[in-house]
Amino acid sequence: MLIDADGYTYCHEHLHIDLSTQKGDIDCRLDQYALIKAEMDALVERGVYNIIEVTNSFMGRNPQFIENLISDTGINILLSTGYYIEGFFPPELYSKSAKSISQEMTREIVVGIEGSSLKASVIGEIGSSQSTFTDIEKKVFEAAAMTHFETGRPISTHQSMSTMGRQQIELLNRFGVDMQSVTIGHCDLKDNLDDILWLLDQGCFVQFDTIGKNAYYPDSRRIAMLKALSERGRLNQVMLSMDITRRSHLQQNGGLGFCYLVDTFIPLLLENGISQTEIDTMMRHNPNQLFQ
Repeated sequence: MLIDADGYTYCHEHLHIDLSTQKGDIDCRLDQYALIKAEMDALVERGVYNIIEVTNSFMGRNPQFIENLISDTGINILLSTGYYIEGFFPPELYSKSAKSISQEMTREIVVGIEGSSLKASVIGEIGSSQSTFTDIEKKVFEAAAMTHFETGRPISTHQSMSTMGRQQIELLNRFGVDMQSVTIGHCDLKDNLDDILWLLDQGCFVQFDTIGKNAYYPDSRRIAMLKALSERGRLNQVMLSMDITRRSHLQQNGGLGFCYLVDTFIPLLLENGISQTEIDTMMRHNPNQLFQ
């Protein structure tokens, strides 16, 4: 059992990430240990015991940072292996075969992540660009499928602005991946209920994982979509998270902070008719099923 089944799980987060070079913005270097530790302590107090940390190679992953957080806070953190999206790949990736990339991923799951005592538990976050799916991104998906078959570990994806989820599923289906081992990320950034229902019909999990990012898409609309899924009895494949990636997202820096999901968003769900049982399904049962 990789998940602490007694607690809630945030299904898609970053505790140490550095995209500042690519984005030209120091705010995109999330590395302030004392502030993040304090927020993890607060989550544990609220019953959030698991974080799926989807920062992978070349995104600024720091396993030593994670080791310290685990030791200092007691929170359970699952690390990831893979590559992100076009524009955030190391140059050497373009000349590697899918098999070679898969061997790297498998090594991080089976042997461990270099320089640490930790192993990766999730294949992710692997993604597609906005409204397109490049050849190199597809090669990473092929490598992820190979790694899934080798290790049995689940695949967590990134959709840029809630686009290309269908194409991701179609590609993974072509590789023969069991959809019950797949979760599609960032499904909550536009009005796309029909797409979400299609994804659910394929058997995969979907993530409402940018909660609190109201500049992209308001939480009121996220709640309306979750309510629509609730009315259809479809929340048994939905998971929740915040995808915190910037220093400015932390509470002490003026952001909403990691606790916003449990302190503010979940009460709003309850006020809008989503039951505590359904919340437990999204925050505990579904992650336990996928990431076990």
